[in-house]
Formats: sequence, structure tokens, C-alpha cells
Amino acid sequence: MYSSLGYPPPEGEHDARVPFTRGLHLLQSGAVDRVLQVGFHLSGNIREPGGPGEPERLYHVSISFDRCKITSVSCGCDNRDLFYCAHVVALSLYRIRHARQVELRLPISETLSQMNRDQLQKFVQYLISAHHTEVLPTAQRLADEILLLGSEINLVHGAPDPTAGAGIEDANCWHLDEEQIQEQVKQLLSNGGYYGASQQLRSMFSKVREMLRMRDSNGARMLILMTEQFLQDPRLALWRQQGTGMTDKCRQLWDELGALWVCVVLSPHCKPEERAGWLQLLSRWDKLDVCPLEEGNYSFDGSSLQPTMAPSPGSEEEEAVAATSPRYTVFGRALLAGELHWNDAHLQRILASDSYSSSLTGSVGGDKPTFDPQGRPLWLGEPFPTACARVDTLRAHGYPRQALRLASAIVNTLRLQQRHQLESYKQQKKELLQKGSTCITNTEGWVGHPLDPIGCLCRALLEACRLEEETLALYSDTSPEKRKVAYQHVPVPGSPGESYLVLALEVALLGLGQQRALPEGLYAQDKVVRNEEQLLALLEEVELDERLVQVLRKQAGLLLEGGPFSGFGEVLFRESVPMHTCARYLFTALLPHDPDLAYRLALRAMRLPVLETAFPAGEPHPNPLDSIMSNRFPRWFILGHLETRQCELASTMLTAAKGDPKWLHTVLGSIQQNIHSPALLFKLAQDACKTATPVSAPPDTTLLGIALELGLQVMRMTLNVMTWRRREMVRWLVSCATEIGPQALINIMQNWYSLFTPVEAATIVAVTGTTQATLLRLQLDTPRREELWACARTLALQCAMKDPQNCALPALTLCEKNHSAFEAAYQIVLDAAAGGLGHAHLFTVARYMEHRGLPLRAYKLATLALAQLSIAFNQDSHPAVNDVLWACSLSHSLGRHELSAIVPLIIRSIHCAPMLSDIL
Repeated sequence: MYSSLGYPPPEGEHDARVPFTRGLHLLQSGAVDRVLQVGFHLSGNIREPGGPGEPERLYHVSISFDRCKITSVSCGCDNRDLFYCAHVVALSLYRIRHARQVELRLPISETLSQMNRDQLQKFVQYLISAHHTEVLPTAQRLADEILLLGSEINLVHGAPDPTAGAGIEDANCWHLDEEQIQEQVKQLLSNGGYYGASQQLRSMFSKVREMLRMRDSNGARMLILMTEQFLQDPRLALWRQQGTGMTDKCRQLWDELGALWVCVVLSPHCKPEERAGWLQLLSRWDKLDVCPLEEGNYSFDGSSLQPTMAPSPGSEEEEAVAATSPRYTVFGRALLAGELHWNDAHLQRILASDSYSSSLTGSVGGDKPTFDPQGRPLWLGEPFPTACARVDTLRAHGYPRQALRLASAIVNTLRLQQRHQLESYKQQKKELLQKGSTCITNTEGWVGHPLDPIGCLCRALLEACRLEEETLALYSDTSPEKRKVAYQHVPVPGSPGESYLVLALEVALLGLGQQRALPEGLYAQDKVVRNEEQLLALLEEVELDERLVQVLRKQAGLLLEGGPFSGFGEVLFRESVPMHTCARYLFTALLPHDPDLAYRLALRAMRLPVLETAFPAGEPHPNPLDSIMSNRFPRWFILGHLETRQCELASTMLTAAKGDPKWLHTVLGSIQQNIHSPALLFKLAQDACKTATPVSAPPDTTLLGIALELGLQVMRMTLNVMTWRRREMVRWLVSCATEIGPQALINIMQNWYSLFTPVEAATIVAVTGTTQATLLRLQLDTPRREELWACARTLALQCAMKDPQNCALPALTLCEKNHSAFEAAYQIVLDAAAGGLGHAHLFTVARYMEHRGLPLRAYKLATLALAQLSIAFNQDSHPAVNDVLWACSLSHSLGRHELSAIVPLIIRSIHCAPMLSDIL
């Protein structure tokens, strides 16, 4: 424990990073020699091979031990680390593995007592002679004190002997380099922004947990040293002064620190004076100005686990009290944990035996029943997170069996509570559904809670189900592609047919499916999301068998019927956390076994209540932060993330429903009702189109139609709210309609008014829909192709009438091959000239006409442009200079009559002498 990392080292770095492994290698290579044990003091030399071209290095190592624990170490190497160096490891292993080869001597005091005066004098003088440069000043000082009557050294009987071991009253603990711990934590905190610093600090936290599990008193000592350095972090004062929050990584480390202190203070075997000392320290730290506050609006004296809990309407007074409740620091929960105890008789019986049941003692009924109707023990009377903190504490302090027993009792309590909640909801269901809204029954969620109660229970239960080779590994492999964690059903004693794996799955689904209010603050909300993903990652490691699938089906049904207690209930509180991520896992897991239940659950979870009241179905919201609640409620900082998760759930359902028109249209209706972000709807449409058109299979026409419908909705939503992706969306819609067929393309052209701006319709839709590539893709016969062309020309003419400035030239270009359409487009330009079409646009169209070989029409348009033009005497750099010169050149090429007609227009419009000179 004192010579290994607290986390798995990178691949291939075991020898380089782990002192134990290096020390073992030194021992096996014969590097240890001259080992001598004098009493309880062990010394020896370690010869370590040098690098290429370097000499061999010799290190002198000395170790003191007492009652099977190393109490001090000394080594000639310059290695400064939290762990014992490899040389200390090598000498210790030599003493363990080659005990018969170690030269043993009595403690030095025993040897000295056997000497007479001459021998003692000779011994001292030889010792001084051998080390006169180091010990001579000390020897002289001691001699002076001994010769001085009444000195302190003469008042004490006997003399110290470092080889005799400690006294029975002395503290017995492993050697821990406190100064080095403080220095390393300080250094890591100062490097907080660099890669690896947080990982190493978490490694130190893991080492504290390891020490607690081994019931080593150094665990608390090390945590105290780390906490003091955390509080001395200069960034705390800076963040407080600037009013900015700490970084996420730093906040996570403080959360871990607070949770560890709860485990330490709640220790089931510590002495009262030890706990009092810890609480005194925590109280002092808690009062410091720089001590961080706990994020979120989680209560410290929340409702206790009760067998029944009916939905209550709540009141504004209660909400006001909750809003003004005092904020606690990260040590607040540890201070409250100091008030808890383990001497409750019922709790002691739960922890002591697997067979504790109502058949032995206790009652099932009453205000505080101790057993459920099946006779299994319950644990009531304290908040659920506190009860789970007890489980975490028992695991942390090396009581895994007791932790499992208490975890089972808590699960029994949750089941009973869930049953009573369902019965209570059924009695009030009609009234609640008529209201159409509900008051939140859980003001604080269990997922994302500072004590992580659901995670604690799940990890405790799953740990009991790991296969032996998993639990005995030195380092658990964190890489999923290398080794997948394997679990097996382990029966729960006293509960026939139950297994810890079943309990873990039930607990996770209860916590994830709980209807709960979103906490305050960006970090607290982000933690909800992160913890939810961590729990689901745990569940995804579990391979579902028939037994677990039945649990999933049962819990999914209960979640759908859970009313205000479930996030999948029929009516949701506006501030409740959405269920998208949990529903996606359940949908994927249930789909092969019960598709109907999987779709019902996922469709119910598509809701995002906070947006449902802000926007009618299908309407976009311009800015997520503008869409959030009144001042009484917290701001939804993670709204964008939640909408993305909602989109992922919808995409999963669309992909799964491929080939099933009934579910496809049902999912489409849910998407149109619940998703309000055009960007996400567009992404869904693209995903659906990609899924519907595989490379090596015929397209799914129903899914293609769904993709087109979503694309059309995006077009309608963003028609008047321009976005930089709008042109991409329009092009994609045309390509999607092309995949479906010519009729879809014709339909969007005929209904362009509600989908596109005139510019988009004329320059993208009409042009893209009639390109050679599109026509080849559609494989149309001549009549059908002409119909598409006619539709595109009609679209272009309509756009030109609506927006002649931007659409006249595209319309003319598109109608070139049809005389009547071209004439109609030309007439639209002439009419627009009288209605205010600018000279720049008229000149552009005139140049186009000349390019098409229609100089007279070009001349006509040029004269109309000149009639609108006015260039002052000082505008010799006017943008229309080149257009005027071109018009004069055109009229000159047409003949004397046209040139004569244009001269008056030039005289009336041009007042700039240099320009008139150029014309002449």
C-alpha cells in the first residue's frame, strides 16, 4: 500500500512508476547485501546498476519497525515521493523472504548492559574515532551534560534506544512523510491547469481510501494534510475576490474531499476523542472565508426514508423558506455526520447478520416499521443520502459484508416506498390529470447529489457480483476494449430469488427515473448530467440476461405509472430534470424483448417541460437563455446539452423504427411536438435521410418521407429567423426531395411561399432542381421532364414578381429556353423599372441582354437605368461610370437614332465634367 499507485499506471509503465515492482526487481537481481537487524532496526546496502556508461550506485538503507509496521525509513537516494522508494521495498522484501539469512542482534541497550566500564569506554572511543567528523560535536555536548549535576539528562533514568522498539503506550502507525505530502499537494494544486495534476490528486484520494479500508490511522492524517494544503490554495482567495467560480476540475476535487471527510467522521470504529478532534478541525476550516460553498440547493436535513409519501401540493411559503435557507460549505455534511452514531439496536442487528428478519424479532407495522411485509429488514428514519453515506463509509473502512447488508435493507425500504407511492398516486390520479400540472415531490434529486447516494449503492451491490478474477486484480483495467467487466448473480441471503445484481439494477433505475427538480448553478447541473452518464456506463457493463430483462420490464412499467414520483409520469413539473439519457438506455435494452414498451417509454421521455410552456409546438426559440423561467427558478445552464440528448433519443427511435410505418409516424409526431431547435431538427432530418438510403439496399420510402417532413418543418421555422446554415438546409431539402421523386420536388416548388425566400427559391431551389445531375438522378421521360421545367419556370417568374431586384436575372436565365416565359420575365423587369427597380440592377440585366444577343432590349433597359441615374459634378468615381460608358458604346453601335435618343438622357443625368469628357 505504501509503495504502489492509487490508480492503474499507463500501459508499459509498471516498472517505471511503481516502487514495489522496481524494488522486487532489485531483490531478484541480487542487489541487496550486508543486511543487519539490531533489535527493531534493519539496515542494509542496495547496489543499483547505473545507466550506460555510468558506475554502479550504492545506497545505504535503514528501517525501523514496530508491531509489524514500518515506523521510519531512511535511504541515501534523493527520491522524494509519497511512497517508499524501491530501495526500502527491496530491503523490506529481503527481510520477509530471506529471514534466515539476516544477521540478528539484540537491541543495542542489551549489548551495552553486558559490557564493563573499560569495554564501554573503548566502545565509545572507537565509535567516535570511526565517525569523528559527524558525531564528535554531539558526543562532547552529551559528555558535558552528563558531567553536569542536576542537568536534565541526569534527572531521567535510563537512555533512549532506537533499536528497542516503541513503548506499548506509543502510537503505532506506518511511517508517513508529512512534509513531502504537503509539498506534493501544493505543487499539484499550483499546476492545476496542466494535464495529470487532477489525476495525481485523485490518486492520493484513492490512497486515503485504501488506508481507511486497511484501517490504517494514516488515512485521516493524510487527509488532514491534504485539506490544509487545499485551503491554502491562493486561487481560492482570487476566485472569491473576483466573484468567479472555480474550475470544474477543482470543484470535483473539493467534492471528493468533502465526501472523504464524511467517510472519515462517520467511521464505525474510531475513538470518540479522534472524532472530536476531526470535528474541531472541520469546524475551524468551515469558518474560513475561503472555504468553498457546496453547489446546488440540496438540503442538509431532507425528508427521511418513510414507508409512505403522498404527493403534497406544497406552498409558496415552503418555497420561500427553501430559497432563503443558509448555504453550507463542502465540510457541512461531514460536520453533520459527526452527530450520527452506530449504536441503534436495529441497525446493529442489520449489520450483524444476513438472517435478520421479522421471524426473529421486530414488527411490520407501526409508525416506523422495521420490516417489510415479506419480513425483510428496513432502514427508516434518516434521509436517503445519509443512509447511503453509511454504506459508503462501511465499504471505505473495510466492512464489505456489513455494507451489503445495509444496502439490501435500504433497497427494501425504497421498494416499499415505491409501492406506497403508486397506491397513493392511484387515489389522486384523476385530480392530478385534470389539473394538468403537478408539484415536485422530490425537491432534490439523488442523481448528482453531493453524497452520490445512488452511485454508492450501485457500486456496493455491483462489487459483490464481480467475478473473482475481477476483484483480485491488482489494477482494474479502465480500457473497455481491453477487458470487459464480468458480473454474475450472487444470491441475497434471506431473500429467495433475489440477487445483488438485480438490486443494483433496480436502484439505478429508481434513481435515474426519479422526478426531481434541477439544482441551481452551472456546476451542480453539469454534475447531474455527469453522474447520470456514469451510472448508465455502469449499467451498460452489465450483460442483460432473461432475469435482468424481466426487472427492466417491471421497472419500466412502474416508471410509466409512477405519476409525480416518476420522471416518466403522465404529468411533469416544469422544472423537473428530463429523462432523455435514461430513456435511451432503456429503449435500447428493451427493444429486442418488448418493442411496444420500449417505444412507449421513449416517447413519454421525449418531453422537455421547461420549453413546452415557453413555446408552442413546432416554434423555434431564438436564444436558450431567453427561454428560461421566472426569477423564482434556477436558470437552465445546460439546456443546450439537454436538447442534444433529446435529439439523440429521437434519432435512436427513428433508426430503430426503420421499416415500421406505424412507429415512424408516431415518432415523427413526438419530434414535431417536443423538439423546438431548428438546428437539431435539421440534424435529425439528415440522420433519417442517411439511414433511409443505404448504399447496398433499396431506400426506405417512409423514412425518407419523414426526413423530408422534418426538413420542411425546419424551413418553416427558419423562414423569418435567418441562420447561417439556411443555404445548406435549402440545398439539402432539394436533394432529399430528389431522392423521393419528381412529385416531391414539384410539391416544394409549388408551395415555395411558406418554405423559402424568393432569392432561395429562384437561385437554389429552381436551379438545383433542374440541373443535369438532378434530371439524371430522377430518370424522367420527356413529358415529365418538361413538367418539372415548367414548374421551375413558374417558380422563377413568381419570385421575380415578388423580389425583382434579386430574382429578375435568375428568372431570365432560367427561362431562356422558353420564349413565352422569357418574354414574361422581361416584362416583369420593365414593370419593375417603373416601380422603383434601381439603375444598378437595370444595367446588370441590360448587359445580360446584350450578352444573349438582344441589343435593342439591352438598349431599352439602359435608357430606363439612365433615366433613374444622377451623377453630381464631384462624383467622378461613381460606381455607375462604367455602366454609362457601356450604354453610350451600345447606342453608338446600334446607330445614329439610338445615339441621338440617349444624348438628352446623358445631359440630364451626368453633371460631372471629367465623365462627360470621357463620353465625348
